[in-house]
Amino acid sequence: MRPTAAWRLWKAGRTTVPGSAVLLGSAVLLTVLRATLAADPSEAQTLHRFSFRQNQMGAPVELVLYSADERSANLAAEAVWARFRQLNRTMSDYDPDSELSQLSDTAGSGRKVPVSQDLWAVLRSAQELSARSGGAFDITVGPYVKLWRRARREKQFPPRERLQAAAQSVGYQFLQLDPAGHTAQLTRPGMRLDLGGIAAGYACDEAMKVLAKHGIRQALIDASGDILVGDPPPDQPGWKIGIAPLESRTGPPTRYLLLAHAAVTTSGDAWQYVELGGHRYSHIVDPHTGLGLTMRSSVTVIAGDCITADSLATAACVLGPAKGIALVEQTAGAAAYIATLESGKLRTFSSSRFASIPAALQPGD
Repeated sequence: MRPTAAWRLWKAGRTTVPGSAVLLGSAVLLTVLRATLAADPSEAQTLHRFSFRQNQMGAPVELVLYSADERSANLAAEAVWARFRQLNRTMSDYDPDSELSQLSDTAGSGRKVPVSQDLWAVLRSAQELSARSGGAFDITVGPYVKLWRRARREKQFPPRERLQAAAQSVGYQFLQLDPAGHTAQLTRPGMRLDLGGIAAGYACDEAMKVLAKHGIRQALIDASGDILVGDPPPDQPGWKIGIAPLESRTGPPTRYLLLAHAAVTTSGDAWQYVELGGHRYSHIVDPHTGLGLTMRSSVTVIAGDCITADSLATAACVLGPAKGIALVEQTAGAAAYIATLESGKLRTFSSSRFASIPAALQPGD
């Protein structure tokens, strides 16, 4: 899971933004606003803001929600954390006892393994995107990822012979899913699945469902850069979210989005990378080469759900700006903004949907 690359202005308590709302699904928000205006004032309930933070799935997760009272907020938050813990036990590639690790242990055995509903949903979504992206997104990159994790720790380039050996176990076509029995089979020995580019997004979607069951719909979930928002905060048109600059990890956001009922993920090499032999290698591995990406880039994807935003952002990073934008354009309701830095020159690219969003709002507005 990537460290957060998107700045959230709500952390400083700034959620009031005059002027036009920046929205991907404006029709959805208008429906919400009309329903609010049409509601009987006598039924209005005072909502209070509550914030929570825990480490989940190996990274900090922040939860902001609006509830009528503290007890209800605490119960909802604990239910969210419980769901995150459950999904981590299912999808962690660090935990040798997780369902994912146990599935990877069967690689090359010829076994078709029944998987849980959660794991099935993620595997199916991952395979669909792998096919659409020509393998740019590939959860079978586990053998490569393992080598690059060690490379970042030891500051040494992965041995070429190990990269070549790992290549024999990487390829989404070697993961076979059977919809009839909800089974998965890893057909090559040595295969290891890595859900780092998709599991957190799915967890955010599931967490929002948990909040809805507790009657909470005005909420924001930030799983270390994978952000999902529900209804807008009280008396606000949406949640204000900033996109951090590519050039500096600590600089002010380059632009701001105002979102409701949407997910936004920013992926890139701002935080996780290693410099070896004069080259900078990202933690994101190209499944076709087995190497960490060397292009400095930041990809922000907005979509209707977080599993889509999370996985699309990773795929677009691997594909590069032109092909990445094309992939996003082919995804219903999705938009993207990509920044690259080459030889000190910053370039930006955006999809047609993103380009139609009103001008960025500034912090003082």
